[in-house]
Formats: sequence, C-alpha cells, structure tokens
Amino acid sequence: MREMAFYGTALPGIEPEPYRGKLIVIEGADGVGRSTHIDLLRSWLEARGHAVLDTGMTRSVLAGRGIKEAKMGHILGRLTMQIFYATDFADRLENEMLPALRAGFIVLTDRYIYSAIARAVVRGADPNWIRSVYGIALVPDVIFYLRIRSSKELGERVLASGRGFDYWESGMDLHLGDDFYDSFVEYQTLLLREFDRMSGEYGFRTVDASRSIRRVGADLRRAVARVVDGEDATDKATQAPLTSSRASSYT
Repeated sequence: MREMAFYGTALPGIEPEPYRGKLIVIEGADGVGRSTHIDLLRSWLEARGHAVLDTGMTRSVLAGRGIKEAKMGHILGRLTMQIFYATDFADRLENEMLPALRAGFIVLTDRYIYSAIARAVVRGADPNWIRSVYGIALVPDVIFYLRIRSSKELGERVLASGRGFDYWESGMDLHLGDDFYDSFVEYQTLLLREFDRMSGEYGFRTVDASRSIRRVGADLRRAVARVVDGEDATDKATQAPLTSSRASSYT
C-alpha cells in the first residue's frame, strides 16, 4: 500500500488515502514509440495476471471528444488548448486513474502532465502557472522517459511510418518552418529541451529510445517488474538512467 501524494493541492473531494495499485507513466516526444510500448507492457502484465488500465491524453469522456473536434479546425487558441488538456487530465484522474489504483490495478498512462507542461511552455505559457494548474496530479510510482537523440530522427520515423505529419505535433500553429517537416523538427527540438529540463525536476527514468523496440521493451519490462514487485525503492529524484547511451536501429 502507498499513500497518495500530489504535486500540489488535490482535486476537491479527493482525500489522500492508501492505494494498492501502481501508476506507471511512459513519456516522450511524438513518434518516439510510447503507444507501442504501452501496448506491449499491457499484454505482458496481463499475461502475468495483473489487472491493467491504460489511458492517455484526450481520452476523457468529459473533454476528449471536444479537444479532437477543436483541433480539427486548426484554430484552437493557446490558452484554450491548455485549459482543455487540463480538464481532460482532471476527468481521467478522478474517474479512471484513482478508482483503478484504489482497486489495485496497474495504471499505464501514455503521457501524463509532463507533455502538457512542455507543450504549454513551448507555446509561451508561464512555467510556474502551468505547473500550478497540474498540482492536482498524483505523483506516479515511476516515470519512464523514452528519450531520443534528435528531432530529425523522430522526423525520419514519421516518414518511415507513412502516417504523415500531424498539424499540432508539427507545431504548425507556431510558424516554425516553411513546411510540415521543417516545423516538426523545430517544434520537437523545443519539446525535447523541455523534457530534458524536467527530467531532474520530476525524477524521470531515462530510457534510450534510439534502439530497437525489442531492446527498449526488454529494459522496460525489467524495470516495471521491479516496481510492480516492490523491489524498486530508489528515490525517483536520484535514479540513474536505465540504459546505456549506445544506439541501434529502431526496427
């Protein structure tokens, strides 16, 4: 059992209490492989007999659909965007994550508050203000940061996937480049800088995501097993990176 700890003030009506589950965050830039590894971890954990909830940004009943519809018009204002994302997070925290953790589920979340903070800061939001907005967030049991060396490598992955560049993931609203690719590279560079700044602040466990899915997945399974089995009691703020800096192809 672990006592609830929040980064700031909890949502109204939320009383800190012990919970039996584990909150495991997978963070990283767009195209780094977060969703792939969430899917792999969920299947692996369920095969081990664990109840698992996976969630992520824009999936709330209250705000998820509204965010997706607002983004389709490419006219979503910066402040409105931040409030929308914070509403989405608060709804999922109160109605999905906390009940699941109390019930003993392992909660895997594809992004948490850190992506929202990075996106807001890059768009000119006051860093202290946006952190206070997300003071409602429960401190996770562990945060894995899938780190890649450069935004150009991310761009190559998007090109190789054939899915094309997303307007918002490319930061087109910031007018950083003449086309989607150039804008994507510049925008993701800014996000990577913010993630690196937050790494020490929030105790990220850094994983070298430039390597193959197999090798990254193996590291994640070993680390998650330690957390789930209660063997990883290291203070998150002083954890060393999980992996070496050696890279290989992402295949």
